[in-house]
Amino acid sequence: MPTSGDAFSPGRVLLTGAEGFVGGHLRPALAAAFPDAEITGTGLAAANRRLDVTDRDAVFGAVAALRPQVCLHLAGIAAIDSAGADPGRAWAVNLHGAINIAEAILAHAPDCRLLFVSSGEVYGGSFRAGAALDETAALHPLNLYAVTKAAAELALGALAGRGLRLLRVRPFNHTGPGQSEAFVTPAFAGQIARIEAGLAPPVIQVGALTPERDFLDVRDVCAAYAACIARFDSLANNQAINIGSGRAVAIGEILRALLAQAHCPIEVREDPARLRPVEIARAVGDARLARRLLGWEPRIPLEETLCGVLAAARLRQSLSGIG
Repeated sequence: MPTSGDAFSPGRVLLTGAEGFVGGHLRPALAAAFPDAEITGTGLAAANRRLDVTDRDAVFGAVAALRPQVCLHLAGIAAIDSAGADPGRAWAVNLHGAINIAEAILAHAPDCRLLFVSSGEVYGGSFRAGAALDETAALHPLNLYAVTKAAAELALGALAGRGLRLLRVRPFNHTGPGQSEAFVTPAFAGQIARIEAGLAPPVIQVGALTPERDFLDVRDVCAAYAACIARFDSLANNQAINIGSGRAVAIGEILRALLAQAHCPIEVREDPARLRPVEIARAVGDARLARRLLGWEPRIPLEETLCGVLAAARLRQSLSGIG
């Protein structure tokens, strides 16, 4: 994280989605970056109960009680398939939940800085040009998850016109220990771990392997969010910033790297159920703005990330067999 004499250091931080994959990594990262900050996850808000961001009254009450100086809004339906399976819930959480948070801030903590976590998925069809996209690329979402995130960006941007202090970040694919098998890397790792444990035949089921994506380690993403907080006051209001590596990696390359670490031979077999109806051949982010404005760049090699994901899958499989 960049340091400077005029870097902002918050006293009170509200982290929504603290119980999720990224939240579990982000909370200790924020504690290390801002050791004097009081960091409250939504699991600790509202009388020590989980805070449902779709419950407007609960959100307003929590923000009024905490009066945070920074809110990092991670809470959301993050898996593309999960969003598509329950559109009403996806809209309620990803759009209306974000609006609830923002309007509660305007009402009860107007000086609070809101870091809204969107997604590189919002560019969607714009990736068909084949180039790495920067923040000026048109939003052209192609799945329900991306549509809800793009809609939230627009809604919060309108609230920025009413005084909301807002920074929008668009992270690209990121992974690490603790991520659900709804995402491709832990899905591969989980299958490998079950095969190694003798719980599945030595065949890994896969979807399309040719698409290329921009992959990051979750720890690098957390470092970017911490840098966003530190530099928040020097950025233009309602600024959008890509968080990406700028490197295209084929899904098949991820699979091959994981299989190279497997303890037994494994056959690869395509599963039609894992093929998505809308597929972009190459989706890569241009993150030069993050480097310029935040002093951030990814530092953790992909090989190290994949080792960590597979180790976590093996540990989870081992623990599941205890007792």
